[in-house]
Amino acid sequence: MRNWSGWWIIIIVMLLIDVYVFMAVRTVSQNSSERMKWTVYSIYWLISAAAVITIVLFPFVEFFQTNVAFRNNVFAILVGLFFAKILGSSFFLIDDLRRGSMWLMAKLFPTTGANFAQDGAITRSNFLSWLGIAMGGGLFTTLLYGFSNKYNYQVKKIKLAFDNLPSSFKGFKIVHISDIHSGSFNDKAAVLRGVEMVLAAKPDMVLFTGDLVNDKADEMKDYMDVFSRIKAPMGVYSTLGNHDYGDYTSWPTPEAKKENLERLKDVHAQLGWRLLMNEHVALEKNNQQIALLGIENWSAFGNFPKYGKMSEAYTGSEKYPFKILMSHDPSHWDAEVRTKYPDIDIMLSGHTHGMQFGLENPYFKWSPVQWFYKEWAGLYEEGKQKLYINRGYGFIGYPGRVGIMPEVTLIELA
Repeated sequence: MRNWSGWWIIIIVMLLIDVYVFMAVRTVSQNSSERMKWTVYSIYWLISAAAVITIVLFPFVEFFQTNVAFRNNVFAILVGLFFAKILGSSFFLIDDLRRGSMWLMAKLFPTTGANFAQDGAITRSNFLSWLGIAMGGGLFTTLLYGFSNKYNYQVKKIKLAFDNLPSSFKGFKIVHISDIHSGSFNDKAAVLRGVEMVLAAKPDMVLFTGDLVNDKADEMKDYMDVFSRIKAPMGVYSTLGNHDYGDYTSWPTPEAKKENLERLKDVHAQLGWRLLMNEHVALEKNNQQIALLGIENWSAFGNFPKYGKMSEAYTGSEKYPFKILMSHDPSHWDAEVRTKYPDIDIMLSGHTHGMQFGLENPYFKWSPVQWFYKEWAGLYEEGKQKLYINRGYGFIGYPGRVGIMPEVTLIELA
């Protein structure tokens, strides 16, 4: 039997926040005509009621379960609305703290404290109320705008120099992609445009660092012809990410989950991608060799799986002068790679998506994901070792991008 206690807590919290925000809405509309007031109030409560009713119906409406694109968009709107109200409420709370302190001063110091109040009442600040509504509304509008960026692929070019790179691999071009999440797609033509960017880069090799699907191998069915176009002279290599194991969905039996993973491995093979499962391969050019290592998902965080076995992938690669590691989760770099394998020259990761929300310019980079991951997007260097984190090709959860665009990385070795 489903446990509904958590569900009702969410609904009650939403209603309490709605009432709290409404108090600010009432403040900023107090000088409006009665007709305008009731129009504003009606629109506010219609939207709020629709949000709560949708949350209540989510588990019962089959369309929400079967139409992934519609479900994701509705869910994103609801979450965006919730966080917009939370952001606005933070300003209203500042105002209430101000009012509370003024009330307390009036009580403690009746003579001087009376100056803090007018006619015995301490009114809400129109400025803070307007500021909270503006900030919350701005966040919600930004999240809605972000829907249009989910296929706005950006090619990021980076040249990396290494003293120990064999001369034959100077100028070697690698396209790095990650986090395709095919189960979230709903525009095949747009996805194909991103693949064409990969091909237009004319890489010597393509590396994919995990999360081909959200949960199930069948999510790739409609996109096999798109991603099978990705070819390169030195091959296409791939690894698994945390979503590829089917850990975040229900399965009728453990065998069904295992069968799904085997089907996903077969998908990689059908695409023409060499899936590296805790192993390494030698890449040769003009009789010179480097090593490419690929491990299964390994995370330093307990809520993500540790299927990767670095010792298995590394053993035998010691003889190669230069090593590239594909490992989905960037937390692996600090937790194991840098400390135990100092001769891994560069590690390629994904996983974070840059949280699909943030700010980036040549001088500044910020995203809420940095509160959880020390390294979360782009290039990081420690001594002679380098880490590059791709911002993700696809999307999951929030069907959009704000500030952190989907990425195709072109790396040139030098």
